[in-house]
Amino acid sequence: MVYYFTSNVVSPSAFVYVGKDKVENEDLIKFGMEEDVWFHADKLSSAHIYLRMNEGDSWESIPQEVLTDLAQLTKANSIEGNKKDNVTVIYTPWSNLKKDGSMAVGQVSFKDPRKVKKILVPQRENPIVNRLNKTKVEKFPDLAMEKEDKLKALRKRDQAARLDRKKEEAKIAQERKEKKWQKDHAYDELFTGEDPDEANNQDRGSDMDEDFM
Repeated sequence: MVYYFTSNVVSPSAFVYVGKDKVENEDLIKFGMEEDVWFHADKLSSAHIYLRMNEGDSWESIPQEVLTDLAQLTKANSIEGNKKDNVTVIYTPWSNLKKDGSMAVGQVSFKDPRKVKKILVPQRENPIVNRLNKTKVEKFPDLAMEKEDKLKALRKRDQAARLDRKKEEAKIAQERKEKKWQKDHAYDELFTGEDPDEANNQDRGSDMDEDFM
């Protein structure tokens, strides 16, 4: 089971999802998307919370209002952290998560610790948590299929883009070829507009000089 939330502090709304337990978190780690950003309470047990950004957006420029929502939701979904003040929430791109066979279920580390950012949450803000909880929806998605479908769509789009580029390159090459031909043959008409015999005085008759007498 996966819990889905909607953050309406931005437009379009931000899409958030959370694993029900540590077993579910394993699938979220495995089948995350490139545009996902992972949130977790620092040094505390908490749910794995993901923000799915719009394609092309940078994880380093997430709006502050969205970060506040995600930080509050992460704190609220930590049994220990929910009871404390001044809880630190960390976040990083899904692609920066590192998982190997030596780690416990639900445990992760990072490929590059420099890509991990922190947010200090002084205290729980009930209006924010309550607003987010009102959007909560429970689903049983096939995460593997969702990811495969997304990858197929991306491959299809990339293939179409490559085909468009090839067509454009062929069009430009043809235009250049035509311009070169026009340049190489720019003076051809100057020599084809009259009869060469008429333009040549070498074969004129003997009486031609008499016309000027």
